[in-house]
Formats: sequence, C-alpha cells, structure tokens
Amino acid sequence: MKNVKTFFVLVYTVISIILPLQAADYADSLSYKELKPLPTHPRTAQLIMHILSRSHYRNLAIDDSLSSQMFDRYLESLDYNRSYFLQSDIDVFERYRYQLDDFLRSGNLSVAYQIYNKYQERFKERIAFIKKRIQEPFDFSKDETYMPDRREAPWAKTSAELDEIWRKRLKNEALSMKLNDKEDDKIVETLLKRYRRYEKAIKQTESEDVFQTYMNAFTESFDPHTNYMSPKTSDDFKIRMSLSLEGIGASLRTENDYTKVVEIVPGGPADKSGLLHANDLITAVGQGDDGEMVDIIGWRIDDVVQLIRGPKGTKVRLSIIPADASVNDPPKTIEIIRDEVKLEDRAAQSDTLEITHNGKNYKIGVIQIPAFYFDYEAMRKGDPNFKSTTRDVKRLLGELQSAGVDGIIIDLRGNGGGFLNEAIELTGLFIDHGPVVQVRNSSGRVKVESDYDNGAVYDGPLAVMVDRLSASASEIFSAAIQDYRRGLVLGSQTFGKGTVQNVVKLGRFFPRSDQKYGQIKLTIAKFYRISGGSTQHVGVLPDITFPSRYNVMGIGEDTQDNSLRWDEIQPANYRLYDAALKEFIPRLRKMHLARISQDREFRYLQEDIEELRKKKEEKVISLQLEKRKSERKLAEAKKKQRKKERGEDKNDHAKTFVLEEGGHVLLDLVLLQQDKLAKRK
Repeated sequence: MKNVKTFFVLVYTVISIILPLQAADYADSLSYKELKPLPTHPRTAQLIMHILSRSHYRNLAIDDSLSSQMFDRYLESLDYNRSYFLQSDIDVFERYRYQLDDFLRSGNLSVAYQIYNKYQERFKERIAFIKKRIQEPFDFSKDETYMPDRREAPWAKTSAELDEIWRKRLKNEALSMKLNDKEDDKIVETLLKRYRRYEKAIKQTESEDVFQTYMNAFTESFDPHTNYMSPKTSDDFKIRMSLSLEGIGASLRTENDYTKVVEIVPGGPADKSGLLHANDLITAVGQGDDGEMVDIIGWRIDDVVQLIRGPKGTKVRLSIIPADASVNDPPKTIEIIRDEVKLEDRAAQSDTLEITHNGKNYKIGVIQIPAFYFDYEAMRKGDPNFKSTTRDVKRLLGELQSAGVDGIIIDLRGNGGGFLNEAIELTGLFIDHGPVVQVRNSSGRVKVESDYDNGAVYDGPLAVMVDRLSASASEIFSAAIQDYRRGLVLGSQTFGKGTVQNVVKLGRFFPRSDQKYGQIKLTIAKFYRISGGSTQHVGVLPDITFPSRYNVMGIGEDTQDNSLRWDEIQPANYRLYDAALKEFIPRLRKMHLARISQDREFRYLQEDIEELRKKKEEKVISLQLEKRKSERKLAEAKKKQRKKERGEDKNDHAKTFVLEEGGHVLLDLVLLQQDKLAKRK
C-alpha cells in the first residue's frame, strides 16, 4: 500500500553564530559527476510502458496529457519545494512537457538526465550559499515570516531571490533549535555533519537512482500504488522480507527531508509502547541509555533503517516530531526496546467494558484486531493450531458470550489490512452465509467472493470501530457488516484503499541476459462492496461519526495524487440481516451528540482538531524569537490547564472514552430495538 519513491532533498538548517567551517571530510573528497542512462535502461523503460499499457487496471492513454503529469511529477521529486531550480531552467525544460511519452516509446532517456544534471548543478550552488551563510548571524528580533511549503509558489527568477528564500529557510531552522535550548556549539556541529552527509549522498547518487525516480514519475501517473523498484531496491526489499523483523516494528520512508513513519507494525515494539504513530517524523536516533543522538535529517532511508534496527532486547532512543505537533512544540525523545515482531503479538485480543447506561450496568465485549493475519507456513506443515484472524476471533467470541456480554465491538482502528480471505471468513462469523466482496479486474470481469459456511457464530448486538488508518481488508469487513445491516459502523471515514496490486519481475522478460533488472508493482483489480459501490477513494463512511485528528492530517487515499476514483457496479445478490436498523441511525446520532457534548475528553479532542485545522491552513510562520516563545507558552499553559481539569482522573478516561462511547451507542441501539419489539407485541 506504500509507494517506493526517491526524494532528492536538502536539509535547510543553520546556526546563528559566527564560526569557521570544519576541515573537509569525506563528502569533500567526492566529486559531482554527470550522470547518463545505463545500457539496460532504454529497453527497461519501454518494457515498463508496455506492461502498464496492457495490464494496469486503469485504461490510461500514454499521450501528451500523461506526459505533462509525468513532467510535473519528476520536477516535484527533484525539487519538491521549488528551492533549487530557477524559472529560466523551467523555461528550458518546458519544451519537453508533451514529449516524454514519445521519448519513452523510443527508449530516449536523455531528458531525464539533462534535468537531473541541471538539478545537481543548482544543488551545488545552494550548498556553496549555505556554507557561506552559516558563518553569518541572524537577527531574531526582526518581525518577518517564512513560508515552509512552497509547492504552489512561483519558481525563483534569480539566484538572489533563491538566496533570500534560503536565508529565511535557514533562519527558521536556527530559530527552532534556539527554542529547543540546544547549545550553540552542538548546533553548529550537528548542522555541519548534516550538510556534509547530504552532500555526500548527492555525490554518491548513481544512474540507477535517477532512472528509478524518473520511471516512478511515469508509473505514479497511473495511480499512487504503481511503482518501479530498481535492482538494488528490489534486492534490499527481498532481504528485508526474509530477515527476522528485529527492530522497532515500523515502516518508514523519506519525505521532505525527514524520516516519516508510514505504518506501525501491529504487535511490534513501537505498537506496544504506544509512543510512536503513523505520520510522526523521526529527527535523531540514539543507542542505549546515553548514546549520542545522531541527527538523521536528510539521510537516505536505508541508512536510517540500519541505525534504528538492532539486536533484540537493546534500547533505541528516537527524537520525534509528533504528527499533530505545532511548529513551536519541541521534539520528544522516546525509548523503545527492540524485539522480534512475532505473529502471536499481532493476534486479536479481547477485553470487556463495564458501562453504566441509563442507570443500569452492562458489559460490552471488545475484540481488537491489529491486522488480518494467517500463518500459512504453520498450516502447510500440518500444525492443527496455526494462527489466523478468524480462528482467534471465533475463540474470543465464545469466551465473551460465556462471560455474558450485552454486545460486542470489533475494533479495527489502525488496522491496515492483510489477507483478503481472512476478511471474508471473519465476516462469516457474523452472518449466515452470502457474498462479502466483489473484485473487478482490468478486463471488466467481476468475481464475487463469498462466505459459504451456514450459520453465524455470533448473532447478537454488534458494532465495528474504524478510523482513517483502517484500510483494505478492514474496509471489506466493515463494509460488508454495514451493507448487510448486521451491525453499526462507528468512528471516522476509513482510508479508502480499494485496489489490488501485483508484482512483476522484469528479469523474466530477458531470460538470456546476464544483467540485473528490477520489478514493478501495478494495480490490477478493484474491490467493490456487495451493495455495488467501491471502497476505493471514499472508503467506508461510519453510521455514527466520531471526531478524529486523522481527518485533518492528510491521511487517506483521497489525499494522494492520481488515486483511482470511486465508482460502482451491479450489487451482488444478498439478504439484509436487519432491514430496520437503518431507521434507528438518525436517533442514535442525536443521542450520541447529546451525550458527547457533555464529555470533557470529546471537548478536548474537538479543540485539538480545530487547532490542527487552523495550523494546516497557515501559509507562513513567524521568524521572531519572542513571538515564537509567546506561542509556545500559550500551548504549554493550555496543557497545564487540561491537567488541572483532569485532576486525579489524569489520562485514564482519555484512553478509553472512544470505546466507552461506542458501547453507549450500541446499547442505545439495543434499547431502541427492544422498545420497537415491545410495541409490536
């Protein structure tokens, strides 16, 4: 579900004191080199174009329109923040905007390398400016602002204009360090190491890196989940997949100078700690209790992974910027004990909630499913106790029913998916039998995937909790429960990942060649609900919506460029479980809103969401020290006030209030159904 991208980025921090540069290190001993395509690249490019034109789900014409998209995407991958190229460079490149499709057909890659080599030239100029500017102080009393996101800004017309952009950019980073009380000498040391390391990375860029970036500008014009992996990237991927997952259990990628957490592996050390989350940014890594915190801004992702990984039982310290942090929030340092991610740690778990509702006590069962897992190897070896989501949930359902629960919540928050068949079989535990999902391939053929086992394991009151990180198999299960009207879906809009990908190894097309070739991952099919609508792009919309920070954090399929659109096909043939359930939803929403309006934690959450939304809308930030200090003091005062309001309660209620409210909504439904039944009698 994640893209493979190459980002050519530069760190933009500096120090506000005068200091001579250190002696040249390894980066200075390397030289910038003009890159050219390798002999294998032209035919590889032609092959990739051929495969996508024939096999991709999206029947997209490779024409001038696609060429224009590819052109913009390639420039963005090199200079995402418009901080290197000049308008004059873009004017020269513009002549190729509608020719890239023709060049691909003929295997002509000269433009890709022409643009990259110009980028490298501009990068060299920026490094020279940074090294000079780093020796000059900044005036933090001056009231001026900085625009961090320049993606929509015009290209600079002159080098002097770029110098001013970089001066403010550097000043902002220096100010952030000052606000975080870092010693001046340590700041200088960190920054010099950072710049030299990134300069080294650019100097070590190879032809294959440029080719991968250029081809992904092409493949991702089809959709964000279609991409090319170079031979080296493919080999690294296979090695990572075959090795034991010893580390912190997180999927990472480089984005806009930072190492970004893409996904937390369910059951892994990071997941268990509760300290690291999707979209957090990692800025430094330290080993053990007192190892030096190594600044990693601008590092290649494979180097970051090597630094974070380590032997089981050892400690790693991470300096992070939380996804919902403001520009003035200081980085947090967290500690995680490395461990191997075991399948049993990813298994479904159950708990019970004791809830007082309308003056009466009830017990709600909660089954948390971190992922849709299936231990294929254990099954193949004949192990009768092999792990699978459906087998584990079936056992937990029996235990909860024996405990006399009044209803059950299936918690799929943060569940990014997994085995499709497990989503189908899990649905079968709650319905008699019938279709669960439809799959449409690129030729238009639709296959209906069904549960064929008669009888439900559990037919009592049911709710499914989802959020913006619930994706793929999670969306298939929750959509089926909703379409059958078997239970309520609660929470926030899901991710919207409703496509199927397949990996094609390019080497098989050149069986007699001794050269190494990479692979492509392309979208070949699309999921549809049994009601006919796709889960793609829109995801699953809950029956009762809960406020969520994720909704304003740029997460979800609909936030990605070129994601396939929502559409619909013919519904499958299925029977509603409870046709009357839908009529209760307006009343349930009204009761839910009345209840949460009195809840302190929901009020806090709404305030945080509104503040985060405002921060997202801000285009510029202050570069004045006192103003930034004042903003930070206000944020700290707010935290202290909340702590005072919570009193002895502290954070306990904050961790459980969403599930508790889910239980209240489910009990509201039970009582409404009972009342309707009583009136009929």
